[in-house]
Amino acid sequence: MGIEIERKFLVDHDKWLQFKKPEGTHYRQGYMLDEVKRTVRIRVAGNHSFITIKGISVGITRKEYEYEIPVTDAIELLDGFTSNSVEKIRYKIPFEGKLWEVDVFHGDNEGLIVAEIELRQEDEQFQKPDWVATEVSDDERYFNSNLSKRSFKTWNNK
Repeated sequence: MGIEIERKFLVDHDKWLQFKKPEGTHYRQGYMLDEVKRTVRIRVAGNHSFITIKGISVGITRKEYEYEIPVTDAIELLDGFTSNSVEKIRYKIPFEGKLWEVDVFHGDNEGLIVAEIELRQEDEQFQKPDWVATEVSDDERYFNSNLSKRSFKTWNNK
C-alpha cells in the first residue's frame, strides 16, 4: 500500500527570489475525480506523466498510488476528462537530508508559492530552509485539487 505523509508551507517570496534555484519543471495537472474521500489526478510533469489515486487525509497522512502513463494519454485525459486544472513550476531542492518540492503557481493561482516535504512518519523532525514560512498542512485551501476549483486569486484572506 502506498502512503503519503506530507507537510506544506508557504514560502517567503523575498527570500525565495534571492535563493539560487535549480531548473524547475513545468507541471499541468487536473482531476478526473475530486471527492473528500478520494481523488484521481492526471499530471504531466515535463516529459513524464502520471495517474495518481489518493485517499482521504487523516492528519498529514493518506493512501496514495501513482503510476506512470504515456504523455499522449495524459494530455488526452487532461483535455477530455478533467474540468479543473492547475499549472505550476516545481523546483526540487535537497536540504539537510530531505527533498523539498517548491511549487510556483501560474494562471489563476499566480502569486502562490508552496513548499512541500514528504516524511517517513508524522512526527519526523526536519530542518527548514530560511525561505520556508507558515505551515498550511491543515488548510485544505492549499490542496492542489481545491486550488483547481477555487483559485488563490479569488481568496479574500490570503
